[in-house]
Amino acid sequence: MSIKLRLIIMNFLQYFIWGSWLISFGSYVGNSLGFDGVQIGSFFATMGIASLFMPGLMGIVADKWVPAQKLLGLCHLLGALSLIAASFQTEYGLLYTCMLLSVIFYMPTLALSNSVAYNALEKEGLDIVKDFPPIRVWGTIGFIAAMWVVDFSGFKLNHMQLWLSAVAALVLGFYAFSLPKCEITKTTTNKSLVDSLGLRAFTLFKDKNMAIFFIFSMLLGAALQITNSFGDLFLSSFASDPQYIDSFGVKHSVVLLSISQISEVVFILTIPFFLKKFGIKNVMLISMFAWVLRFGLFGIGDPGSGLWLLLLSNIVYGMAFDFFNISGSLYVEQTTNSSIRASAQGVFMIMTNGVGAVLGSYAAGLVVNHYTEFNAGFRTGDWQSTWFVFAAYMIVVGILFAIIFKKK
Repeated sequence: MSIKLRLIIMNFLQYFIWGSWLISFGSYVGNSLGFDGVQIGSFFATMGIASLFMPGLMGIVADKWVPAQKLLGLCHLLGALSLIAASFQTEYGLLYTCMLLSVIFYMPTLALSNSVAYNALEKEGLDIVKDFPPIRVWGTIGFIAAMWVVDFSGFKLNHMQLWLSAVAALVLGFYAFSLPKCEITKTTTNKSLVDSLGLRAFTLFKDKNMAIFFIFSMLLGAALQITNSFGDLFLSSFASDPQYIDSFGVKHSVVLLSISQISEVVFILTIPFFLKKFGIKNVMLISMFAWVLRFGLFGIGDPGSGLWLLLLSNIVYGMAFDFFNISGSLYVEQTTNSSIRASAQGVFMIMTNGVGAVLGSYAAGLVVNHYTEFNAGFRTGDWQSTWFVFAAYMIVVGILFAIIFKKK
């Protein structure tokens, strides 16, 4: 088996694990278990909590003590056990603990899988820049495939989605041990924990413009998990209305939401054109107002005559997600010193996927609780106002960013 095919299998499974529950879990705990908005949001906030410290810690372990491919395997095996334990829980505290453990082991594997791939390609004498993207795209395909399996199997409202994820994690856990060996670094230089975790880059906050950029990264990061947390729960709520109960958008809501991931693949290819035409600041503004459309179209759409609005919302998602993540990363790359550039990228991820995601998940849960309630197996109520609140939030963030952020 060629190394490219072996890495394709790794990437497919890596994101199949995540796609098995990330989009549908909100419906499971919201509709089937009856948890409220804040509780639902807290499950998705666990990813932000794990992102604050685990990737850095596991990076140190992989560099100094355990080869990356073995650590990748161990993390997935432990994550699989956590998911299996979670599948048996229906009480909030125990389920939350199990899911927190599962993401603590999963989030570091996003970086570890990339490290394993880079190492393997280098050993084969291949061009990482040229050969890795076509391999990585199979991760997105794996994520979409998992969503479709969950939808068509009927797992989206029960614990079997966790079993599906766990089985994939077990397979990848054992498979990772067969991947090319990654060397550990034998160094005599004793770096401080602050330097090892890349926290030295937080000195960038002394620069006014970078501080503003990172703060807005956090504010935008608050929007990243909202539709993952509540999108399928929202679509499932239409099943309480007889006119929508047999509609495609309700029966196959996860498939409908998978258009968002397909859109990501398309829009990432357009970024070079938009950056050249409009510049980084304007591309980031486009992203912010794309989030306004993402939420606003959810607010006015429905699975019946308004299905096209939901489709458009999912298409816009690719622009909203990719344009800020990629252009923001490029801004950090262009404006930071090479000595802390990698660490600065870590700070960018901490602010968006860490602090921002945690705050956003809990805040969104409060909004959902305010406008909706659990009723006869569904989370029903004024979902339109819920989405309009999220859209208004992004309008304010976008306007403030346009006024305050001054690109040098």
